[in-house]
Amino acid sequence: DSEGGLYVCMNTFLGFGREHIERHYRKTGQCVYLHLKRHLRQKVPGASGGALPKRRNAKLFLDLEISSDLNSDDFEYEDEAKLVIFPDHYEISLPNIEELPALVTIACDALLSAKSPYRKQEPDSWEEELQASKHAKTLVQLDNGVRIPPSGWKCSRCDLRENLWLNLSDGSVLCGKWFFDGSGGNGHAVEHYRDTGYPLAVKLGTITPDGADVYSFDEEEPVLDPHIAKHLAHFGIDMLQMQVTDNGLRDNDIKPRVSEWEVIQEAGVKLKPMYGPGYTGMKNLGNSCYLNAVMQAIFSIPEFQRAYVGNLPRIFDYSPLDPTQDFNTQMAKLGHGLLSGQYSKPPMKSELIEQVMKEEHKPQHNGISPRMFKAFISKGHPEFSSNRQQDAQEFFLHLINLVEEPLGSENPSDVFRFLVEERTQCCQSRKVRYTHRVDYIMQLPVAMEAATNKDELIAYELKRREAEAARRPLPELVRAKIPFSACLQAFSEPSNVEDFWSSALQAKSAGVKTSRFASFPEYLVVQIKKFTFGLDWIPKKLDVSIDMPDFLDITHLRARGLQPGEEELPDIAPPIVIPDDPKALDIDESSVMQLAEMGFPLEACRKAVYYTGNLGAEVAFNWIIAHMEEPDFAEPLVIPAFGEVASSEAAALGAVGLDNQPPEEMVAIIISMGFQRNVAIQALKATNNNLERALEWIFSHPDPEEESDPALDTIDMENNANANILAETGSEGPRIKDGPGRYELFGFISHMGTSTMSGHYVCHLRKEGRWVIYNDLRVCASERPPKDLGYIYFYHRIPS
Repeated sequence: DSEGGLYVCMNTFLGFGREHIERHYRKTGQCVYLHLKRHLRQKVPGASGGALPKRRNAKLFLDLEISSDLNSDDFEYEDEAKLVIFPDHYEISLPNIEELPALVTIACDALLSAKSPYRKQEPDSWEEELQASKHAKTLVQLDNGVRIPPSGWKCSRCDLRENLWLNLSDGSVLCGKWFFDGSGGNGHAVEHYRDTGYPLAVKLGTITPDGADVYSFDEEEPVLDPHIAKHLAHFGIDMLQMQVTDNGLRDNDIKPRVSEWEVIQEAGVKLKPMYGPGYTGMKNLGNSCYLNAVMQAIFSIPEFQRAYVGNLPRIFDYSPLDPTQDFNTQMAKLGHGLLSGQYSKPPMKSELIEQVMKEEHKPQHNGISPRMFKAFISKGHPEFSSNRQQDAQEFFLHLINLVEEPLGSENPSDVFRFLVEERTQCCQSRKVRYTHRVDYIMQLPVAMEAATNKDELIAYELKRREAEAARRPLPELVRAKIPFSACLQAFSEPSNVEDFWSSALQAKSAGVKTSRFASFPEYLVVQIKKFTFGLDWIPKKLDVSIDMPDFLDITHLRARGLQPGEEELPDIAPPIVIPDDPKALDIDESSVMQLAEMGFPLEACRKAVYYTGNLGAEVAFNWIIAHMEEPDFAEPLVIPAFGEVASSEAAALGAVGLDNQPPEEMVAIIISMGFQRNVAIQALKATNNNLERALEWIFSHPDPEEESDPALDTIDMENNANANILAETGSEGPRIKDGPGRYELFGFISHMGTSTMSGHYVCHLRKEGRWVIYNDLRVCASERPPKDLGYIYFYHRIPS
């Protein structure tokens, strides 16, 4: 429905806007296009109306979304299709059986009636699939005085406290169906429907300001309830405020807004919408807010703007014939959508609207739908390709791993890269070892023990338990207040090294490790480690308030290297122990948990720790970055019998005779840190494939000799798809942009909910001297930016 419509190539079936169709014609020579245009017209007075035209209307034949923010009583849609022949732009209106060959007519009909590919890709998505329940408008609710507390629910017929459903007719709280894996419930909600005929129920725990999960027992499917806010208010639940009062009404003067949903989204405050370049919203495709928040932050950074939007003409000119599968093209397209201002236009002035309506209404294009970008960037990934909620931090790292150097310019992700110096000390011999690794995120622990309101927290916890036991409304939330200085101190303190082997003692010993910055990045990304595991291994989120500073100075965390008087640990590798039963090999569960706390799948974490030889979470993290695109990334670990891997590798190399070729997984880990492939192979060979020692070797050999084996060169070229990218850097080491350690906050991503796998993400960015909130399609000037509740913070370096 854009002004120029959409041109579909009849050879490749790729679609292009009017401003790009000439470029495609020049590149490919394809001259036949199907031009599709959707018009929004004012209804003729007296025409039957009152309802939005459905797709089966003869005027609508394209499987496209219909805007719901226009008055359906006054306007209607009409689709138009033409064949356009280039270069003369000769147009043939459709249908036209008389002039067109039969095959062309059949192809056009098939294209016009085709289902949207994105609907095919997302069959499990509720969005676009759910229908409004036939009971929603006429639902009868009993005036029985039932009020539902915000927590502490229990099935009224059994003791279950999970998978509970609130019947919207009488307020009964009952358990759901039993599932094959033993979870679920005893089916009391269904039994209640059979006894009473009350059709609709909402799942407790899914109610948010944006909606809730509603099920119709009569229609036997999930449904939409357009009146859900009214139906919940009947039982004292205000879905916008997420708090319960005695009469079911809001009471802003009595109860302050304290829940995450209210504070982070700045609910209850009239926010001024923002329009223009850099103020474009992104549609939520169904749990895609994590992607929206990260990409808004990414494209607020000048280096990414220059690399993709600044290079847009060149990227489009040199894109492959199928640009839907090209990372640079999709990044440039998304960046242009966010920064051009074409899709963020203010409403037209009232005096102009009537004049425009007399001819043809031109709808405003506010916000973009990143369907193609999401489909490409998540392709083959077991988590991001689903419609489930994901961890924004994990997606950020996934994106950085995919970023390429757009057409010869420097890699924009270099602005995040920094070197970490790790100092490991044997507690018995007091000898030390210094190693380096590459990282992109500073992970800051939450120092709960440093909370400044411990007495209030203890009192609140007692009141909360009493309220849950008595099924009364919970007391006003008290959130732990943690000083940022305490979190920074916890980051810099030594930590114990599990299963440490001392080369000085030639035995296992106690060891401690401290981390410092060997370089400071141009842009510092700080993640607050809010997600952890309880004693029952159930993921939980720490609901804390941290006084994050606007200006941050971490100069004191600069690495200093080997100090006078320190003695280095001998460069001796631990003995290789081959167990009789390889399947009994121990896996460092503490490292597994550290990785799982970052949001990675548990099985992937176990594989990472196993395949990196229990060398620690940092090394395993690099393995994850290098392998997260693989289709079996999150599959359970299968440990082969001893000798299987060696024999298969020998068979694969066979005729080449490269028996000393380092394991490809270790090579990939070092490459993921920013080193060249030949350097990784040379370092592993020099250290007998010991990954930790190989990294030390790289930093102690700044100018390694070139690999001369022609067979190796051949394999390197085949396995290194990004060889040309790394070669352009002209440096053997990781690409870093070191500088002062003083920073200023310019953005943060906040998470609402109890887990990274659920909830909602919102992004706040500082632009043109003020804070702006990006909440999917809504882009507004922020009045109360909740800087203390963020999850991921973005700082930029202050020039010296």
